[in-house]
Amino acid sequence: MKWLFEVQHPAKGDRNVVELGMVEKVESEGNKVTVTLGFSKHRDPLAEYLIGSAKAAVIRNAPEGTEVEVKTIIKDEAAPKKKPGLDLGLEELSGVRHIIGIASGKGGVGKSTVAVNLAVALARQGYKVGLADADVYGPSVPKMTGTEELMPDAFQEGDKEVIMPIEKYGVKWMSIGYFAKPEQALIWRGPMACNALKQMILQVRWGELDFLLIDMPPGTGDIHISLVHDIPMEGALIVSTPQAVALADVEKGVNMFRNESVNKPIFGLVENMAWFTPEELPDNRYYIFGQGGGLKMAEKYGMPLLGQIPIVQSIREGGDSGEPAALTGRPDGQAFLQLAEMLVSAIG
Repeated sequence: MKWLFEVQHPAKGDRNVVELGMVEKVESEGNKVTVTLGFSKHRDPLAEYLIGSAKAAVIRNAPEGTEVEVKTIIKDEAAPKKKPGLDLGLEELSGVRHIIGIASGKGGVGKSTVAVNLAVALARQGYKVGLADADVYGPSVPKMTGTEELMPDAFQEGDKEVIMPIEKYGVKWMSIGYFAKPEQALIWRGPMACNALKQMILQVRWGELDFLLIDMPPGTGDIHISLVHDIPMEGALIVSTPQAVALADVEKGVNMFRNESVNKPIFGLVENMAWFTPEELPDNRYYIFGQGGGLKMAEKYGMPLLGQIPIVQSIREGGDSGEPAALTGRPDGQAFLQLAEMLVSAIG
């Protein structure tokens, strides 16, 4: 089917699944289209990505109302198997001491900026650190760490494929962004995104780590529930900005982690963009998003305010250039180092 020529495999020189011989058959019956993709016995780290992309390609091109199903088979074995990558254990997390989610109730509060800089700050203090970019719809870690052009290595170990994280600034990084073009939209339904994310965490050879930070997507949806149920997350750090609209959404995030079905501790709140400080006037503070909102929210929910991160032009510049602010000795870098110290103390 010509529609499947649109489905490129990022790790195979952008060749499409038809050229790679992965399309076993396409069946059409009434208003239902069934696509069968064939994988070798070696698990493809991008299996869920390819399944989701194939389904999205058919949905885009088929008449409205068409039902689409994508099946998989293992080429080297006679009997069909479950979708690759779903039966993943926790072996690769056995050497990780603390798994911490970095979460927010809404987007645009600088959660990924805080996560990346916190990881670098912890590494600067001598800890072994990894960060998994769980924002599968908008992965930003490759850009913020200057690792966009890199591709993680993978190798076969027994009956499973292991992915090696990218290492830079003393931190091990993993993101779905390493396997997709920067401009490529990842059109996935919740279960597909959840399964792809679990591969990005459970198939990665993290090794011995003091901290594995998980940069979670904004909101309180399927991905969050899947993470807290399937990954042994110790607790979470909540990121917000001072204005009322952001703090209102933070309450939803707090209530999700404290819900009986989740029941994960919140180590504290980080108030990002707490004030604006011009570079030429380092002692001046302008509270353009309001003042004291983070502290009030922390007191309301009985959790510590672990850090206040100012708006400084260099933080944005560092994120765009791939050089996190936490690498520097500037006031913004010091703020992230202090946050790292506070988090370590909160965990105990």
